[in-house]
Amino acid sequence: MGAHETGIKMSKTTKRVALAALILVLLPLGYYGYTYGTAFARMASYYDLEHITENYRRTREFFDTTTVHAGDDPWQFTYARQPLPDTYVYGGEERSIRDLMVETGTTGLIVVRDDTVLFEEYYQGERADDRHIQFSVTKSFVSALFGIALEKGQIESIEDDVTKYLPELKGSGYDMVSLRDILTMSSGIRFTEDYGDLTSDVNRMSMVIGTGASLDGYAASLKRERDPGTFNDYVSVNTHVLGMVLVRVTGKSLTTLLEEQIWQPIGMEHDAYFLIDGHGMEVAMGGLQASLRDMARMGRLYLHKGNWEGEQIVPADWVEASITPSAPHLAAGFDNANSDTPYGYGFQWWTPSNPHGDFMAAGIYSQYIYVDPTTRTIIAKTSANKGYNDPANKLHMDMIITAFQAISSAVGEMDGRREFAASGE
Repeated sequence: MGAHETGIKMSKTTKRVALAALILVLLPLGYYGYTYGTAFARMASYYDLEHITENYRRTREFFDTTTVHAGDDPWQFTYARQPLPDTYVYGGEERSIRDLMVETGTTGLIVVRDDTVLFEEYYQGERADDRHIQFSVTKSFVSALFGIALEKGQIESIEDDVTKYLPELKGSGYDMVSLRDILTMSSGIRFTEDYGDLTSDVNRMSMVIGTGASLDGYAASLKRERDPGTFNDYVSVNTHVLGMVLVRVTGKSLTTLLEEQIWQPIGMEHDAYFLIDGHGMEVAMGGLQASLRDMARMGRLYLHKGNWEGEQIVPADWVEASITPSAPHLAAGFDNANSDTPYGYGFQWWTPSNPHGDFMAAGIYSQYIYVDPTTRTIIAKTSANKGYNDPANKLHMDMIITAFQAISSAVGEMDGRREFAASGE
């Protein structure tokens, strides 16, 4: 066989190899493109403003979920219905509470005092047994599980670096970051939490969920832009890292932990659902779906400092630390230069901009569990706030909390006490 013929055969072989290699490259790219496009369409459909009112109670129809099972004997509130106060004062102006609830897309509202439901109503097709997406209210449930794990000795100290429990985060933005700084949203991680920007980090993270990828891997890819423990910068993926720690140290899923340690022990009424990524890991920062009454039960647990009918479910000192800002950059106030929010922050729980001992769990699109120990009042709100991403509505949260304070104040007067005057900045 001559050199020319050999060259021709080698050329044909090379072409076949190149074509096979090209197919091997293009097939997954095509699949990824299809998967990414499908996920993008699904996410866009889920957040379509025309349909979020229905979608937020149908979340498990859009995404894969696990079930947090309720027990057979739910703990029950008593009922003595009362009308809500008509107005609250904000910025020196008297405003309508009902108008604010309508404006912020309220789908459910419950007011409880001393285990008695004073007000419970559902709107826009919502029902008492609907499991509404909690968004970042989920973070406060994860915090409770973290406190339990700490008490059990499964986590030695919140001063530990996170890499002690998750060595795979070495070399990432989380390297040399303490659990305390992650709990208090002070990790220094570079992350944009803008739900109105489709290219923001939080929406790219949503696409990780939608494409069936791993949130663990996404967390490990992030970089740091500030020294930890110096600035209050709300980074949702921090809570995912807390979830990773809990799964690692307990050997159980967040679904199982929530069911065994909170859901069944306090007698939640309805099953809950937990959104999961493509690897079966729960979306710890915002994937829980629960009913309005069960949100109120969680508020009751924290009103009683983690105690439920004589059984200490969450350590009392953990509850206290969770609702108490522990450093200047975590303090409430519109003039805090080292915070990107006017609200105080503890361990995945908020305090109002003008606190008096009250605190809350809060999620995007206006989901809330508000607790006021001074009047022994709990308020829970589910919502589909279509104006949430409008810059003109940036004070919605402060107005809602001030309205809650006005409701709590009116409730407190029922036994002749007035604990505080509700007011806003």
